[in-house]
Amino acid sequence: MTSTATTGRVALVGAGPGDAELITLKGARLLQTAEVVIYDNLVSQGILDLISPTAERIFVGKMAGNHTMPQDDICQLLVDKAQEGKFVVRLKGGDPFVFGRGGEEMDVLLEAGVPVDIVPGVTAALGAAASFGFPLTHRDHAQSCVFVTGHLKDHTVDLDWPALARPGQTVVIYMGVTGLETISRELQAAGLPGDTPAALIYRATWPNEKAHRGTLATLPEVARAHKVKPPTLIVIGTVVDLMRE
Repeated sequence: MTSTATTGRVALVGAGPGDAELITLKGARLLQTAEVVIYDNLVSQGILDLISPTAERIFVGKMAGNHTMPQDDICQLLVDKAQEGKFVVRLKGGDPFVFGRGGEEMDVLLEAGVPVDIVPGVTAALGAAASFGFPLTHRDHAQSCVFVTGHLKDHTVDLDWPALARPGQTVVIYMGVTGLETISRELQAAGLPGDTPAALIYRATWPNEKAHRGTLATLPEVARAHKVKPPTLIVIGTVVDLMRE
């Protein structure tokens, strides 16, 4: 669909995992030229400081059990602002296309005839690995790495457990803390040993980042002991043994 002369454009920009220095140069440049910035909960203050002082800022963050704005309304807001002729940056934590609903927003914008640019960002798993000094892949530990979401659209945790229980890989689960008991139980039932090293990583690359180590079997207990809450990544695999203390 062709845009009209009065239609602006939207850039879906990945803010990275939190550390302001991990946003891309292109992402930082677009924040300085945007007329409207629509941003999420998991965007650090350091990155918000890069936004032009003349830009309109709209917070649409989602937290567990508390959504500032429904996703359909966010999509419509993007369309409306672009159709006012504005250059809009949709600023999303991590990468827009890794569990960031960027694909849904892109589809709606393109259907409305709004041009869309995509600026990738460092996803949380990469930030966590770098911050705590463990590789996601390693010739002696993991020949593949799988990213999955532990929070499906219908709020269930129904994953391909046999595929995730295969040896020789690292499994990173986003948004899985509330389903941790199910994840631990089902992966063990699918054949992944309970003593497989695992970690819970909270707000990787932020000043208050924390990592709690355990095993697949003990993860629920570790989470309770440390009162772990979102946003936390679950990392499962022997690469966790390489994590810096």
